[in-house]
Amino acid sequence: MNFVGSTVTYLSEKIDQLERRFAAREADVLAFVPEPGRFERLRRDAAVLEARWPNPPARPPLFGLLVGVKDIFRVDGFPTHAGSQVPPEALAGAEALSVTRLKQAGALIVGKTVTTEFAYFGPGPTRNPLNLAHTPGGSSSGSAAAIAAGLAEVTLGTQTIGSIVRPASFCGVVGFKPSYERVSRAGVIPLSPSLDHVGPLATTVAEVARAAAVLIADWRADVGVGAPVIGVPGGLYLQRADAEMRLHFAQVIDRLEVAGFEVRRVAAFDDFDALAARNQAIVAGDAARVHAIWYGQYGARYHARTQDLVTRGRAIGDAELETLRGSRPALRESLTSLMNDHGLDLWASPSAVGAAPAGLDSTGDPVMNMPWTHAGLPAINLPSGIAANGLPLGLQLVARFGQDEELLAWAAGPLGAAVSR
Repeated sequence: MNFVGSTVTYLSEKIDQLERRFAAREADVLAFVPEPGRFERLRRDAAVLEARWPNPPARPPLFGLLVGVKDIFRVDGFPTHAGSQVPPEALAGAEALSVTRLKQAGALIVGKTVTTEFAYFGPGPTRNPLNLAHTPGGSSSGSAAAIAAGLAEVTLGTQTIGSIVRPASFCGVVGFKPSYERVSRAGVIPLSPSLDHVGPLATTVAEVARAAAVLIADWRADVGVGAPVIGVPGGLYLQRADAEMRLHFAQVIDRLEVAGFEVRRVAAFDDFDALAARNQAIVAGDAARVHAIWYGQYGARYHARTQDLVTRGRAIGDAELETLRGSRPALRESLTSLMNDHGLDLWASPSAVGAAPAGLDSTGDPVMNMPWTHAGLPAINLPSGIAANGLPLGLQLVARFGQDEELLAWAAGPLGAAVSR
């Protein structure tokens, strides 16, 4: 979305353009939680912003950036539903620190984007803007769809298994999941605190990096990177992708090698099924504890899949859960050792098992994202091609823990250009 305007009417023109875009797309896409008077409120917020920073050279880095916020983030002035039937009063609390940081940097909040129920698998109404008969993915459904439909410049999402990278792939946008806890989770309704990550989505890596530089308190600007050595994990993991995605992934890797990037095949995830089971158990155990009070009061209002998750989690004892949580740093250490042993800078893999599935009853399979999220490593989706059904396919790049800045620098440079060629 390329908004224009360079005079004192800069923000009013942006909001006028956005209102026209909403009129053209939002009734079909349903990316946002409905808000009466959205644009009147936005114009008031814009007036406050311009009054606060009337001098353009003195304006903060995200001045006037139009941001959508997933509806598990608490935002002052907005109810939080978390895609659920739980009364918003029960979910109320202090504004998410990530939202506050964006607002302090000059961002304008367009509104709350639709999420699956409590960021799990109970889908919301959002459709894929590129084909309304297909899912946009989840749980950051509205956040990915809003970017693809041109309804925001940046959105906030969360990922517990694959909820940023997968919908970004399905909608053909850039989605960035930072290293675990590099972006504060304060003020975000948790699903699994052991695994939840906060990150931005946008149309370009540059825009994602612009937001990340504000969201990450200890951001390192202007990191220098050379050409990365890329690892491709072998074994059962890649077999989880469908045949079309595996072929596409092989073609993207060929493109990278032709472009001069060194790619090394490395055996990894030899216990993938056991890893997946541990991951599912952690999510269930954490969710049962997070929802202990809410579920006790409002459990009958929960989606059947969320009810099943909480029920399974209640059967996991505290000692067992603590042992399961230990698999997270263990996997991170294992992957770091593989990167050291084989001289790797990045891992590359499919962002999803394939293109966005038809229908809205499912948000797709997050299995391709699961191990990287489990390890807490930074990951990004780069649109890399188009499936036979005309929907996007994506490449997932993963860096070492804490190398978020390097990952974004590589993705914004010649590597990213070769991926999208």
